[in-house]
Amino acid sequence: MDQEKPEDWTCPVRQSTCPFYEDYLRLKEELKSVSRLVETDTLTNLYNYNHLREALQREMERTRRTGQPTGLIMADLDHFKMVNDLHGHQAGNVVLQTVSALWKKNLRLTDIPCRYGGEEFTFVLPGTTLSRAVRTAERLRALLERTPIAINGQEIKITASFGVEVYRMKDVFPLDEFLSRADAFLLEAKRKGRNRVCCRGGEGGRGTPTELEREERESLLIKR
Repeated sequence: MDQEKPEDWTCPVRQSTCPFYEDYLRLKEELKSVSRLVETDTLTNLYNYNHLREALQREMERTRRTGQPTGLIMADLDHFKMVNDLHGHQAGNVVLQTVSALWKKNLRLTDIPCRYGGEEFTFVLPGTTLSRAVRTAERLRALLERTPIAINGQEIKITASFGVEVYRMKDVFPLDEFLSRADAFLLEAKRKGRNRVCCRGGEGGRGTPTELEREERESLLIKR
């Protein structure tokens, strides 16, 4: 066959031209597809809740091992029920897909965007301080605020609220508490009027710089 075989491949019938190699390649690709389905939310093409927990646990362990902090952002679309009520659930799905694509292409390759459930999203930011995580959340908030979404021939404005927390080497709280802390800041953003970022020590604020730092710009993956 023309395609170069992997080093660990051995023909089960020990032929130089293996009749089973094409089946091996097909099954390998099918396995990849199944793996993507297991860890991906089919509507938004973001990672799902199960993958979120696995990834977050892994990054928290990395923080304990290396000392590099892990940032966590919780985001929730504001007044999303009104979108479904006024425009229908299919329009709501379009909003979720559009917002997901917008945010996904404005994150670093190393960041892990997930759909937490419903209209709520979670972003795991490896090696990220609180201040940089707040900058990322504010950038995503501002991007959405100034990007109208076309629904049934009209453009509608969607905003989101954000809660930000960080896990550091000295922290000892478990994964569920990490999520709960970020979610508490998200609820605080909702209480304060929505379309804002809240974090430890107060509100991120719309004055927070949203320009990409050089390192962030170089690590953006525009097409995933």
